[in-house]
Amino acid sequence: MKKLSLAAAVLCAAAAFADEGMWTYNSFPAAKVKAKYGFEPGKDWLDHLRLSSVRIAGGCSASVVSADGLVMTNHHCARECIENLSGLTKKDFNRDGFFAKTQADEARCPGMELNQLAEITDVTKRVQDSTKEVAPEKFSEVQRGTIAAIEKDCATSDEFRCEVVTLFRGGRYDLYKYRRLQDIRLVFAPEDQIAFFGGDPDNFMFPRYDLDVSFIRIYAADGKPMKMEHHLAWSDGTIKEGDVTFVSGNPGGTSRTLTSAQLDDDRDMRMPATLIRMAELRGFITQYQERGAEQKRHSNDLLFGVENGLKAYKGRHAALADKAFYGLLIKNEQDFRARVKAKPELEKLYGGAWDTIAGLVKKQQGYRKEFNALERGPISDLFGMARGLVRYGEESGKENSQRLKEFTEARLPQFKQGILANRPVYDEMEIATLTFSLTKMREELGPDHPVIKRVFGLKSPAEIAKAAVKGTKLKDIKTDKNGNATGGFRKELFDGGKAKIEASKDPMIELARSFDPEARAIRKKYEEEVDGPMKKQQELLAKARFAVYGDAIYPDATFTLRLSYGAVKGYEENGAQVKPFTTIAGAFDRHTGADPFALPKTWLSAKAKLGMDVPFNFVTTNDIIGGNSGSPMVNQKGEVVGLVFDGNIQSLGGDYGFDESVNRTVAVHSAALVEALDKVYGAKRLVEELRK
Repeated sequence: MKKLSLAAAVLCAAAAFADEGMWTYNSFPAAKVKAKYGFEPGKDWLDHLRLSSVRIAGGCSASVVSADGLVMTNHHCARECIENLSGLTKKDFNRDGFFAKTQADEARCPGMELNQLAEITDVTKRVQDSTKEVAPEKFSEVQRGTIAAIEKDCATSDEFRCEVVTLFRGGRYDLYKYRRLQDIRLVFAPEDQIAFFGGDPDNFMFPRYDLDVSFIRIYAADGKPMKMEHHLAWSDGTIKEGDVTFVSGNPGGTSRTLTSAQLDDDRDMRMPATLIRMAELRGFITQYQERGAEQKRHSNDLLFGVENGLKAYKGRHAALADKAFYGLLIKNEQDFRARVKAKPELEKLYGGAWDTIAGLVKKQQGYRKEFNALERGPISDLFGMARGLVRYGEESGKENSQRLKEFTEARLPQFKQGILANRPVYDEMEIATLTFSLTKMREELGPDHPVIKRVFGLKSPAEIAKAAVKGTKLKDIKTDKNGNATGGFRKELFDGGKAKIEASKDPMIELARSFDPEARAIRKKYEEEVDGPMKKQQELLAKARFAVYGDAIYPDATFTLRLSYGAVKGYEENGAQVKPFTTIAGAFDRHTGADPFALPKTWLSAKAKLGMDVPFNFVTTNDIIGGNSGSPMVNQKGEVVGLVFDGNIQSLGGDYGFDESVNRTVAVHSAALVEALDKVYGAKRLVEELRK
């Protein structure tokens, strides 16, 4: 991070000199790309790539790669689907892999939804005008009502999902209209051994040798594969160092426009607490997995997520702890403030924002412990269902503008699909995770907290968890052959609405209900005293940034569709040059026979057939962050040349700034994908479909 450009963290025009930026499609700097790489993406090129890109609603990115709705994403992005199907069929597809030899064998992923971005509309004036004369404590409430109305007007049917996206932390508001794709079926997934070859030791490292891919398919209402007008063509596999690359995906979130007070809070308070909690959770899950093979199977997805997050947070914390890197961030802020102060009209409008934010950060710190303990809630699928139903019953009877944002009319269809999905539930794991969560809740709040005294009484966390899990009927859901809910206790509660839910004596419902008033109260207090006032100040800083640097800049990531540009390029690490490509031969050289460096039997058996010089993984200078997993990487023709699945270890500080000299995107090479599908898995029908 030593070479981070001074302007990067404030997202100013210096981005023109580096492959920096996760750009919105309606503000993509095509001219800058032409100036650096000699290619200018036109409107048709951009529209085609946008409509060929899809978002996995629960996190991750993907792309349509055939006219028959075939979608490519990462194995780790489809892990939940793979694990759910394993549980429903009493198999282990994460361990053994999955391939539907015929279309009829493609299996529906419970509750999975893809979103295709159909339209973008600027609604900045309507949103900002609604809060112009509003007191800070009412800011969130009024803005939430305005956004709910905009989204309701847009979502004309359950086929669409509409979201007002906050950009530049309040400088701009765009309405994103998504086409909801809800019948998603698993087509292919390799074994976990090759999809995550190297495991946690190799995570965020390079060289890498991973086949981190899954293929899923979109089905239409008639039960047939959906015909997709826009889909990406497959390249011939030719790509070399220096070639321009584009990544289209949904980066989850960045913090490149935070103030020094917010950065200090991240480094000194928020992240250390998160790291401790995640380390404890990792230890708990690891110990749980020692109970047996089945326990290991059904908790692997949770462990993967925790280990991945733990490593990412370590990298982010290390970046802020680096004095040189942090010094650049502070210098950026000082330069920004000096430019504002130099113009009296700007100083009058915006000069007080930094100090106000610093005060709000202190207030936020005071509320964080109780907010996290009560509002974030326990780690438990059953508790999540129960809280969702309790709040649905309460919120659905309110005016749309007064509801919690996750229950507004435009967002209810997705909630319904999720709450009624037929996912396997494991009592043993539910009891264990709920016990862990309740234990931590009591630790955080203390035994004398009113909620702890009332909810726990004379019972231990384990006793509460066991009674709630063993006694609940929320697991009861009946579905038809297409996965649509047709009956069962959970559907009866949902269909019965507020009256049915309030009358329920189900122990998990009662547990969720028992501290929901306090959870709502701390959320309301947080929104009125911290969130709303903070949004108001951040909106002022965004306007100041536009006034100082212009509007030809990119916003922080928001888990919405972005496009980055870069090139295939190696880098230097510890004085040694890291080459941009690895080969299939390197995977066999790395094979030790013991996990996590054990290649699966299918690969060992196919070794003689595989091209050892076929490129496997490679790196580029594209600017990405978590959420970009599963993004397609394309060349200037718009053809697939790779599948993004990671960043290198140096890129973990990318949450706060971008250093083109070492930040790298890691992708699976398109040639390796075809080579493995054909020669390892005999998936010729997929290879033919990709090459049409």
